[in-house]
Amino acid sequence: MSLTLTAWSRPDRGALFVVTGASGTGKTTLVKEALKVVPGLGFSVSATTRAPRANEVDGVDYHFVTPAAFDALVADGALLEWATVYGNRYGTLRAPVAAALEAGQSILLEIDQHGAAQVRAAMPEAVSIFVLPPAAAAIGERLRARSTDAPEVIARRVAEAEAQLRCVGAFDYIVVNDDLPSAHDQFQAVLVATLLQRTRHDSLVRRFTG
Repeated sequence: MSLTLTAWSRPDRGALFVVTGASGTGKTTLVKEALKVVPGLGFSVSATTRAPRANEVDGVDYHFVTPAAFDALVADGALLEWATVYGNRYGTLRAPVAAALEAGQSILLEIDQHGAAQVRAAMPEAVSIFVLPPAAAAIGERLRARSTDAPEVIARRVAEAEAQLRCVGAFDYIVVNDDLPSAHDQFQAVLVATLLQRTRHDSLVRRFTG
């Protein structure tokens, strides 16, 4: 499927897309491809308290901040969502997202269901997409196929993934990643259809209606 947004179809205000799915459902693959082929779509750079890794660039890979600075961001309400992962904190900065949307750029957030709930509470207009496997058993199969983790670690990750799947009812759209090319088409169709909503194109409407 070829999906192109022209200058005429670029929205006056961008959309915030929240993408969630259990580990092993392929959501990262869908997000990376969409960022390549859907014009006007960007990825939010998160803030984190963890140290930079080799070749990571501040402001490009992450905004690297101290724990005290992160505390201040939380206290000031400067984060749309945040969480602690393996002892480090990660969060989505509110101001850059808001500025991008006002400029007509759309933003993809790939986060877990807890972060998605925080974003929906902060910005109810966010469009949420949940990526599902064809069946719950497929998660374990994919994790075992791609991972060198010990069986007990895989079992824990499968249990966590199954718990995540139970949150699917809270999302606006569902994409079932059974066949990857079809999943790409479905995912990108949701993005483009949202960006073509009449309510996002007041300037275009005025051009034709006076």
